[in-house]
Amino acid sequence: MVRVTQDPRPEPNGPGAGRARRVADASSRAARSAASSTSRAARAGTARLRRAASAEGAGQTGLARLIELNAVNAAADVLVAIALADTLFFSAATSEARGRVALYLVLTMAPFVIIAPVVGPFLDRFRHGRRWAIGATTALRGFLCWVMAGAVVEGGVWLYPAAFGCLVASKAFAVTRAAAVPRLLPDGVPLVTANARLSMAAIVGAALAAPVGIGLALIGSDWPLRLAFLAYAAATIQAILLSPRVDSAAGESEASLREGTAGPGRAYRVGGTVVRALRANAALRAFSGFLTLFLAFVLREEPVGGLDDTVAIGLLAVAAWVGVTGGTVVGARVKAQSPDGLVLVLVGLAAAVAALTAAVWGLVTVLLVALVAGFGQQLGRLSLDAVVQRDVPDDVRTSAFARSDTLLQLAWVLGGALGIALPLIPPLGLGIAAGGLVVGLVAAQRVRPEPQAN
Repeated sequence: MVRVTQDPRPEPNGPGAGRARRVADASSRAARSAASSTSRAARAGTARLRRAASAEGAGQTGLARLIELNAVNAAADVLVAIALADTLFFSAATSEARGRVALYLVLTMAPFVIIAPVVGPFLDRFRHGRRWAIGATTALRGFLCWVMAGAVVEGGVWLYPAAFGCLVASKAFAVTRAAAVPRLLPDGVPLVTANARLSMAAIVGAALAAPVGIGLALIGSDWPLRLAFLAYAAATIQAILLSPRVDSAAGESEASLREGTAGPGRAYRVGGTVVRALRANAALRAFSGFLTLFLAFVLREEPVGGLDDTVAIGLLAVAAWVGVTGGTVVGARVKAQSPDGLVLVLVGLAAAVAALTAAVWGLVTVLLVALVAGFGQQLGRLSLDAVVQRDVPDDVRTSAFARSDTLLQLAWVLGGALGIALPLIPPLGLGIAAGGLVVGLVAAQRVRPEPQAN
């Protein structure tokens, strides 16, 4: 009799199991190597960001800390955007998604109704607590991200109210941050350079957070929100540790973004160059908001170049990011003699490219119009900063800067609303966008260009 002894562990000791173990070990080593490389890249990027942020005395005045805070805030904002896009946009059919995004856009517009008459004057009255105001906006968004994460998992009704509160706090953060920048400027560093550094820090923060957020979204839409909670918590600590100069309001007055001379006891009115640059920037910002939503839905319906809709939208986002980065780099290095005139050129360029895309619809023109929109929006904003610093007196510059930032954000939202409302017909949409840019260009050129005397 032949006794057959059965190995109680045949699979772990078999040849197939050996190969499986080797593959698993190799995968584990690759994962550890990738994680280590990512960690080293993140540390190196953070070190370079800190060196750049502290250059030219920014570390001594406290501007470097605000730049780092802006990077963390941008990273958290991207995580929230990814989570909400996965919940409101990609998870539904195009017709249903348009309704969801329209509702999201209404929630985006609503904060301005609060910011204009309430938040702005409130922050103006309590300037000596601006660090705590900035910290409150980040802390509130962190709490609301945790609420939204629970609503996504459990299907609760708190998603939209929490999203609304998060957007209100985000707009309030933008206004308070804009008001803090002039207070932290080192000697010899123009406002346009400081804002270029803030923008570049935001780009770096968003670029680092985006792939992480997308990976977490594959696990569940709540995970990017939970990571955003941690990022906002870190931003809250950073806000409280900002320089006490942020709370200083010595010698400041209120500004009105209108032409003319203010009467006794009224807000100072900025000069024509500021109004002209602001109108041109509003046209560029509205164009950017329009493209963001209009092209996102068009590419879902009719992907260009035979590409998958997700791939096409991803390429569009990359093109816009390259444009924004290019505008930041150029704005930090180019010393324009007439920055308000440069903004008009950017509006004309955007109108021409929009008209070209309407006439010749294809992958190349779609990517080109996204790149030009990002470039024009960013360089135009930096040019506006240069005009404000050149033509607005020191005591009202902070107020003018903060109020212009609010108006530009509103222009983006209005442009996005138009992108939602129009039929998904590329020649029609891009043609209307080109016409709107021409109208904005004419409206800006009609403003008297004489600079306001300091």
